[in-house]
Amino acid sequence: MDLRHLRYFQAVAEELSYSRAARRLHIAQPALSRAVQELEEELGVLLIDRKRRTIRLTPGGEVLQRETGRIFENLDDTRRKVRRTASGDVGELRLGYIGPPTRFFLGPLLKRYHQIYPRVTIVLEERTPERVWEMVSKGRLSVGLTRPVLAHEALGLQSLLLHEEKLCAAVPVDHPYAEKAVIPWSSLADEPIVLLARREGAGSHDTILAACAKAGFAPRIAHTPSVIGTILRYVEAGSGIGIVPESVAPETDDVRLVPLKPVEKIPLVMVWSREGDDPAVSAFRALVAEWLEAEKDAD
Repeated sequence: MDLRHLRYFQAVAEELSYSRAARRLHIAQPALSRAVQELEEELGVLLIDRKRRTIRLTPGGEVLQRETGRIFENLDDTRRKVRRTASGDVGELRLGYIGPPTRFFLGPLLKRYHQIYPRVTIVLEERTPERVWEMVSKGRLSVGLTRPVLAHEALGLQSLLLHEEKLCAAVPVDHPYAEKAVIPWSSLADEPIVLLARREGAGSHDTILAACAKAGFAPRIAHTPSVIGTILRYVEAGSGIGIVPESVAPETDDVRLVPLKPVEKIPLVMVWSREGDDPAVSAFRALVAEWLEAEKDAD
């Protein structure tokens, strides 16, 4: 059914007068009458009882009047939703992230985002770096806060550098290295090393191996857990020295983080799909850009 015909019929049904409806719609009365007749022909039902001097709706007309009201209410609601979505004021933001490096800024950032865009539903998923990239590339996440991965160019995502973290040695508090201000990479040559499994973070894993190679040794890898927090558990148990980013804060006093020398850094990036430009994602990216500018000014 033509929406224009429905709009004309709605005016006649509400005014119960062709002349008043025509004035309300700013059209000629014959054109209005013809449009209602065309609607009746399309439906195969009389909508208006024309046998009386005053206009009355037929039972079919009364049903169509109720349904037409609902149709236009839904249409108006759809228009509002589309406009709000286009402005980033409604929609869904599915955010994938890795835990420790986002801990100091993600909470305040999401709180600010929710204040500005309260109608946007935020869905959070903490994943490993590789998994975040994969899920963003497949459209299962809107945006990701993660480490670079080896396949990032092949995945075709856009990225923005957020900040870089220094790598540190996680050592037991009773280890001689725990009292040092910095630890040379070469000092780790004879120590059992615990680092994140390569499948969970190829970028950081390879950065660590390259740093060891530059220091002239191949590390004695004792354990490669899948979760970075497990590295600290191994360190607490005396199973080796962990190598972690500086954002991995020990949960107990049994482990101390000591910076490694020379400094090696691993980046944190924001990634999103090249395809499309979802307003909720664009709004989040804009907020992240504002946060980055504020961080630069603070420095």
